[in-house]
Amino acid sequence: MSSPSSTTDLTQTFHHCTATHEYHIRWASLGDPKLPPLIFVHGTPWSSRVWNTYARSFAKYFHVYLFDNPGFGDSPLGKPLDDKEETIDKKAALDAELALQTEVFAALFKFWSLDWRQKPHVVAHDHGGLMSLRANILHGCDYASLCLIDVVALGPFCQPLFKLVAENEGVFNALTGPVFEGVVEAYIRDAAHKDLGKQTMEMLKNPWISSDEGRRGFVRQMIQANSRSTEEVEAQYSGVGEKIPVQIIWGKEDRWIPVETAERLKEKLNAERVVLIEDAGHLVMYDQEAMLGVELGWWLNHASHL
Repeated sequence: MSSPSSTTDLTQTFHHCTATHEYHIRWASLGDPKLPPLIFVHGTPWSSRVWNTYARSFAKYFHVYLFDNPGFGDSPLGKPLDDKEETIDKKAALDAELALQTEVFAALFKFWSLDWRQKPHVVAHDHGGLMSLRANILHGCDYASLCLIDVVALGPFCQPLFKLVAENEGVFNALTGPVFEGVVEAYIRDAAHKDLGKQTMEMLKNPWISSDEGRRGFVRQMIQANSRSTEEVEAQYSGVGEKIPVQIIWGKEDRWIPVETAERLKEKLNAERVVLIEDAGHLVMYDQEAMLGVELGWWLNHASHL
């Protein structure tokens, strides 16, 4: 492997083929490779950039890994293999289907693990939580600890926008310019409890509004989210907390996934603790940046000494 970067730019590329697609995942690592590994997993419609502040800070104490899921940030969508293109059904062709994303993450995880001296700590947000759980349960990715932040992990998923987009795909794909930008910005703004600020908003929305591919990608993510399911793994959640320490962090003002979900998930996973953060929504890393940093620091120190 190449030596770790001193910035959060995703300078490395991981190439991987599944039975139907090939992927080129952009990633980076920060900090001394001799330090314990720490992986940050993002959700939708975000990218690894939501973790930049924390990655730089924790790189003093951990070997930090960042990556963009296929179709997010700097990682392009998976490309159907030449001899499989005609056989891929519409659901798989979306390529944002969570099972495929998890399969790619598990392969990347195992590639990284070739250099590890110990198991990694994992911090996951939004659908990155379900990815991390699937990778552990279905793909044998073992963690030193797992911290889940406002995660997608328990059904049903009933955001009205997901259903609206899924039922009107052609209409949303036809939207352009300020109208489409307004939809994306309103969606992102609803994830935060506080004003995100112009620079942060531009960073979060630009990948989805700056090109036709980005606009189609945003619509695709909404459709995929509408059909998301946890049935394959939810029955096995109870064993996760028995094997590894789990912490759950939730913004009390999360309008996307109600705060009550945190306690339900704690029981399902046999998690050690739930931390509720005041004056924070789904994007707790922007609403309460310092408070989240304190809680992550406490947890990683605690989990490192178990």
